[in-house]
Amino acid sequence: MTSVFGRIIAGEIPGSFVHRDDVCVSFMTINPIAPGHLLVVPRLEVDHWVDLPEDVAARVFAVSHRISRALTRVFTCERVGLVVAGYEVPHCHVHLVPTLSMADIDFSRAAASVDRSVLDEQADAIAAALK
Repeated sequence: MTSVFGRIIAGEIPGSFVHRDDVCVSFMTINPIAPGHLLVVPRLEVDHWVDLPEDVAARVFAVSHRISRALTRVFTCERVGLVVAGYEVPHCHVHLVPTLSMADIDFSRAAASVDRSVLDEQADAIAAALK
């Protein structure tokens, strides 16, 4: 069964994309814990990140690194937190969260919803910073 992330990647569900390549994509999460919170997701549907082929994992983390640099240019943050929890959706994904402190990585504070236009604006700003 295709995960919700697989459906976003396929265009069946809208997504505010920051990055797309043959191996992975990045899009804004609909339940951010901070402005700029996004996900980097391999196209390959694998539940647990340790089960990714090494080349796919390397690409996911290389893209995460590059996007994190862009996040620091777009959002006021001390660091970009990187979290690989893997409990919400059975499709490996990396959370990138602009933070000012460790306390900012608190998933209990996730927004119930965010207007799509806000996510699109943030995605556009991050994508522009990647260029």
